[in-house]
Amino acid sequence: MAAQAPALASTKVSRRTVFKGLWKDNVARAALIVLACFYAAAALADLITPYGMEFNDAAYGNAPATLIHIQDEKGNLTAPYVFHMQQENDPVTYKQIFVILPDTKYPIKLFCKGDPYKLLGLIPMDLHLFGVDAPARIFLLGADMNGRDNFSRLFFGAQKSLTIGFLGLLIAFPIGIIYGGISGYLGGLADNFMMRFAEAIMSIPSLYLLIGLAAILPLGMSSSQRFALITVILSFISWASLARVIRGMVLSIREEEFVQAAKSLGMTDFQNIIKHVIPQTSSYLIIAATLQVPNFILAESGLSLIGLGIQQPDASWGNMLKAALDQPNELVNQPWLLAPGFLIFVTILCFNCVGDVLRDVLDPKLAGGR
Repeated sequence: MAAQAPALASTKVSRRTVFKGLWKDNVARAALIVLACFYAAAALADLITPYGMEFNDAAYGNAPATLIHIQDEKGNLTAPYVFHMQQENDPVTYKQIFVILPDTKYPIKLFCKGDPYKLLGLIPMDLHLFGVDAPARIFLLGADMNGRDNFSRLFFGAQKSLTIGFLGLLIAFPIGIIYGGISGYLGGLADNFMMRFAEAIMSIPSLYLLIGLAAILPLGMSSSQRFALITVILSFISWASLARVIRGMVLSIREEEFVQAAKSLGMTDFQNIIKHVIPQTSSYLIIAATLQVPNFILAESGLSLIGLGIQQPDASWGNMLKAALDQPNELVNQPWLLAPGFLIFVTILCFNCVGDVLRDVLDPKLAGGR
């Protein structure tokens, strides 16, 4: 028991060093703050947004962004307010246009009542951060073709697009770690057979597999079922590359004295792998997890972009981007409809920045070589 104390102490120092290394780097610190804000906003989407996930008003299809006024008729500063908009036919072009009705001001209220929801899926509430009284609407980023608030849907879309990365890790990483650990520890014929199977999985073109499997999903599936199945599919094609790396690391770790000592004391192979071998790969696993999350996010967004991922009316950043690209004429007047694509870019960039700094902190040799 006494021999284990130094190992535990070094683990604590290592964790402290990792956190300090991340926080000391300006880019990594900014990336962590941005990611924390994104995930907090996704968790509190119902509270932050003025409208619920189920909201739609056909009278506001493709409505422009609502103008927020902070001055009265005399030019004096006043509390923010909006005017009611109404859809009419343009007498010249015969197109549907929105006309502002300046008769009544509708002040923007903070912490007002709106669509009911359950905060974090647990607490029944109907409080929203801001909103306006009907019949006026407040669309900070306009409305889509079905009259749904784009600003609100950005937050609800984040719930799926950001969550899939960690759900995929929970499935793919345990499989890859255990499979690679067993393969590397056993060696010989078992290792050879297991690695050939992993390489066969890796040789499958992931994009075509995703398209093929997503295309044959039953049409009657709910969005939650489709989301779960897509997560499983992405995990299925992701574990093999991790298993191959872990196997290579285990091949050298299994020859260490502490592993051989545990084996001589009667510890089974599986216990030895779980308790002694795999923990030695923790540094690599932390880095790999950080860099793998954006791959899941990008894959789900790509599937939704081509219409094979999360389906309307549920929101994800991918299908919101698809809806925007399906209306190129609207993009000219409402370029903010491409906001989901920008958020995907920022999220992936932040994860990659954190992963790069983690790699430098956990492997000083790489940092010194730059």
